[in-house]
Parts: sequence; structure tokens; C-alpha cells
Amino acid sequence: MSLFRNILLWCSENNWLKSNLPRYGFVKKAVKKFMPGESSLEALNAAKNLQRHHIPTVFTKLGENITSLLEASATTGHYIKLLEDIEKEKIDSEVSVKLTQIGFDLSVEETFKNLSKITAKSASLGKMVWIDMERSGYTQASIDFYKRILAEYPNTGLCIQAYLYRSEKDITGLIELKGNIRLVKGAYKESETTAIKLKKSVDENYYKLACILLKGVKEKKIRAAFATHDLGLIERISAEALRTGVTKEQYEFQMLYGIRSNDQKLMTEKGIRLRTLISYGESWYAWYLRRLAERPANLWFVIKNIF
Repeated sequence: MSLFRNILLWCSENNWLKSNLPRYGFVKKAVKKFMPGESSLEALNAAKNLQRHHIPTVFTKLGENITSLLEASATTGHYIKLLEDIEKEKIDSEVSVKLTQIGFDLSVEETFKNLSKITAKSASLGKMVWIDMERSGYTQASIDFYKRILAEYPNTGLCIQAYLYRSEKDITGLIELKGNIRLVKGAYKESETTAIKLKKSVDENYYKLACILLKGVKEKKIRAAFATHDLGLIERISAEALRTGVTKEQYEFQMLYGIRSNDQKLMTEKGIRLRTLISYGESWYAWYLRRLAERPANLWFVIKNIF
């Protein structure tokens, strides 16, 4: 792990910086690279623009580790209203939710009720709900929770992090249950006993897990989404899909809003299924620092645009 990545991840967890840095105008300007704005209206408008280029989207409202069930209920209501707006505006979009923003730290049962409301609404519109994965301390509880919600709502998917040593076993088990998986590399600061540290090794494990998921697509008809901006990995996964007889319509790639925008358009023009993740909301600080830490080269882009 690079020095810059360590520093950025430390900053993402520092309470003083979290409270003070977002107040500065130059920081708000910098975050515009990764999100269209703080409101759902700005996110919806960005999705409409992408749809003109035939790029569907995923929305996520930023925020995690809420401290009251009233806040969890409000966030649940927000997502339901967002789904109604998506339907009204005829946008090809889904939602992605963090369990800790709908009560997971406070009550698993209330969280289940809240997510059930969101997934039921999504199911009525024929849409998927993705569950984001948080730091490794939540992994097992999140998987157990997902198995329970999946039994009632097949229109749900779970994010799995490729840098965790345990992920191959987790993915294999979830495929047997016909679980839908979004594969990411992983963005939290984890211990050496929990997560792979060397970038090259993470990339290779990502590819290995992607091959397992493609097999699951072919044999179990699961939905697999590969969230990566690594064009080399995208080529390798696409080649493996072709080799194993998985068609382009059976899997998709996902990228963040504002990253490789031209490549996203080119991929779509080539017939590659792609979906853009649009994040919005006021609680963007920790998320933003983790995005920079995923690819520290983005930091230089931000500095260049500020100055």
C-alpha cells in the first residue's frame, strides 16, 4: 500500500478533518470531479444526461453509521421517494444502500424492515437494489443479512471486496444461493491479516474472482457486475466471458461518475454493458477520501484543477 493511500485513508477516518475540511470552498470544488452535487435533483439530472449517451446508472446517497432509528427511517423514505422519481422521469437506474445508513449499528430487525420497504418498492418497478459492503468488521454480518433478504427479495445484490482474503469462499457460497454480486477491489484501511496489500496481487485476485462469477452467470444465471476502472482488467474479463460462452448481455461493468467519462461512452458504443454509479449527499467527506485512496493518481488531477 502506498504512502499516499495510507495518508488518505487516515484522513478519511479523522474526526477533526471530517468536521472542518468540507467547509472550505476549494474542497467542495475538488469533490465535483466525483459527484454532480449534494441533492438528489442534481443526481437525477446527471443521470438524464448519461442516459442520452445510453448509459444507465446506480444512485447512492452518501452517509453511514447513523446514530438514530429516526434518521434510518428518514433515509429509507428518501430512497423510496428517489425510486418514485426515477420511475416518473423514466430513468434506467437502480439504487445502492449501505446497511449502516438504515440502522445496522442500532437494530438488525429495523434495518431488515427498512431495506424490505426499499426492495419491495424496487421490485414493483422491476429494479435491483444493491447492498454496499463496508469495512471488514461488517462483512460476515452483512453476508448473513443478505442471505436473509435474498430469500424474500431476489432483486437484491451484494457488494464483495476483492482485496479480502475471505472473498473467494464468500462468493462461492453466495453463487450457490443464486446471489447477485457486484465485485469491487476494496477501499477501506484493513490489516495485513485481513486484506491483500500489494496492488498487483489485488488485481490478480479480482480477475480470479471475476472468472468464478462468470461461471456463476453461466451456470446459476446470477447477475454479476464488475466495478472497476482498470481497462486492462476489463479486457481480460471480457475475453474470459467470450471464451466461456457468456454473452455481453449477461454481465456488466460499473464505473464511478466523473472517472474515465470518455472511456465509458466508448465502451457503451462498442456494445459493452456499463452502468455509472452516481453518489450524492452532504456526507461525502469520508467517501471522497476513499475514492482518492483507491487511485492516488486522482489526487494530482484534483490539485491541478484547484490551482
